[in-house]
Amino acid sequence: MFSWAASANDWKFDADLIKAYEWVINLQPEKANELLNHYTSNKLHKIYVQTLNETLQILITEDHARFAEFDLQFKERIKYLEALTPSAESLFLLAEIHLQRGFCYLNLGQEVNAVLSIRKANQLVVDCLKKFPAFIPVKKTAGAIQVMVGSVPDKYQWFMNLLGLRGSVVTGQALLTELRNSSSSLKMEADILFFAVKGFINQQFTEAAAGINDCLKEQPGNRLLLFMGVNMLIKDARSEEALQLIQRIDGQTQGLPMHYINYLRGEVLLQKGDYVKSIEAFKKFIDVYPSISFKKDAHFKIALNYWLLNDSPNAQRYFDIAKTTGSAKAEPDRYASYQLETGSLPNKKLSKVRFCTDGGYYKEAVTHLQSISPIDLPTLKDQTEYYYRKARLAHRMGEISAAKLFYQQSIDMTKNNPWYFGANAALQLGYIAKEQKDFTNARKYFELALSFQRHEYKNSIDSKAKTELELLSPKSQS
Repeated sequence: MFSWAASANDWKFDADLIKAYEWVINLQPEKANELLNHYTSNKLHKIYVQTLNETLQILITEDHARFAEFDLQFKERIKYLEALTPSAESLFLLAEIHLQRGFCYLNLGQEVNAVLSIRKANQLVVDCLKKFPAFIPVKKTAGAIQVMVGSVPDKYQWFMNLLGLRGSVVTGQALLTELRNSSSSLKMEADILFFAVKGFINQQFTEAAAGINDCLKEQPGNRLLLFMGVNMLIKDARSEEALQLIQRIDGQTQGLPMHYINYLRGEVLLQKGDYVKSIEAFKKFIDVYPSISFKKDAHFKIALNYWLLNDSPNAQRYFDIAKTTGSAKAEPDRYASYQLETGSLPNKKLSKVRFCTDGGYYKEAVTHLQSISPIDLPTLKDQTEYYYRKARLAHRMGEISAAKLFYQQSIDMTKNNPWYFGANAALQLGYIAKEQKDFTNARKYFELALSFQRHEYKNSIDSKAKTELELLSPKSQS
């Protein structure tokens, strides 16, 4: 009896549904549907897999029309589950469907609907945890909500408070770890979410990439894991390795079209200095991606490629297109929008240092940096960025003493100007101090990062600094 109860609390799919679930996680929705259409053994388990299958399609494609179709099915499932006698499974599924809707709304730029859906999901999670504390799957839902709300930028925190939502990245990770350590069929999802948090929120890209790589050893052809791996490697300045994973994705022609991979390919090739192929990748992305997200930045990056190729007419043409294209909701689009509003073209030599450093092409970055003379830095912004680029390169190359010196110089020169150099320099000094177990200075620098009021990356830098301050709190360390 104990064994049966433990199995029920872990939530294990039968062999037929496991196969459908694996197709879902592999981003092959049609193959999953072939199996789901004939599956009748466990309706509640089936509802979970169906909803995840549809949500992943929206998150990957950002197809607004398809979401309208799927949302009707979400509503039907909610109606069915609400008519059941409340149980651990029904409450968990209701919470999951509302959370999945929230993810879709966020992805499609419908923030108010997203927050309301997440709030409803949170209410159901609290109810489920209170009544059925041993039920493991709901820890994934609870963990995801804790992380999302816990990393919300300060300027939106009042809205979370108004809705009664509280979050903690630390608590969220702990909840996900409980599911990762179980025998549940949802372990893989918990792994993916856990390493996504480790990378995108905690900035521990090396650890996140290693974790995704371990998962890929078990499922080498899994397209979702490959996609996650590409993102983590790019963030970890390992663009050559990211290109290898992109090529593995290219070799898999079946399944959900991953148009966004061309955007990432364009990024990597820009970092590598292969400007012609980068332009091709961004153009291909623009032609096929159904959403407006990242379109402004893609045009902006095409312009940058032309600018670095010394093709000023085409550079100006694409800068002009970028100004009137897409939206400024996604952070890359916001940064592009900010740059376009300044009306000034970026410094070519500094741009080359930046892209090479971001991609892990350090030898090339050093060469570009050494070619810069005072005459190449006519403005205070250029001069500030010069020290910031020296800091980032030194940091990446493990020259910590030099990095600390140049980061401080970046902070001093940024002052109250609306540039992100000072804020991110403070954030990086916080990471360095934390790594050196200097927790007093780590806290000082993370608080300093939050103090910069106007810059392009305010939301993401604030979110990272807030998370680190939470991790440094006595409660988190106890």
